[in-house]
Order: sequence, then C-alpha cells, then structure tokens
Amino acid sequence: MKLVTVILLGILAALQYRLWLGKNSLPDYWQLQKEVAHQRESNEKLARRNALLYADIKNLHAGEDALEERARNEIGLIKKGEVFFRIVPMKPPTPEDSSGD
Repeated sequence: MKLVTVILLGILAALQYRLWLGKNSLPDYWQLQKEVAHQRESNEKLARRNALLYADIKNLHAGEDALEERARNEIGLIKKGEVFFRIVPMKPPTPEDSSGD
C-alpha cells in the first residue's frame, strides 16, 4: 500500500511539474493568449485601414470629384484659369537677427 501511495505521489508531482514549469505549461499558455489578443487588435486596426483605402479607391473610380480633390491636395495642381496663392507665415525674429552685427 505504501508503494502505491509513493508511486501515485510521484506521478502527481511529475504532472504538476509539467503543468507549471514544463514545455507548454500554463504560463506559456497565458503568454500566448496575450500575444493572440494583441495580434487580433492589430488585425482589426489593419482591417479598418483597408476598408478606408477600399472606399477611397471606389471614390476615385466612381467620379472626378475625388480625383480632383486628391490632385489639388497632394500634388498641388490647379485648374486652367485659376490663380494660385501661397501664403507663407512670417518667421518670428530671433535674438541673433536683432544683434546688429
């Protein structure tokens, strides 16, 4: 009877060791769960970004308004007959400018 108890306690100890410290143990499982959650968040952000890009592509294919807006904002194009004004903010004077040297 003592031998069976010792054997069963040994098996229990071995299983507990594997559960807490061995390969694919509970801490490893918890770490992988955190990584999966982080990856899901990243995938959701990328899916939203892709949806915006697909909507932008659809707008560019559908009409000239979106294409014209993009050309004006990103490339700086203007229509024929329009006048382009560029307003440059004044640079505030620095102490070196007023030294008089």
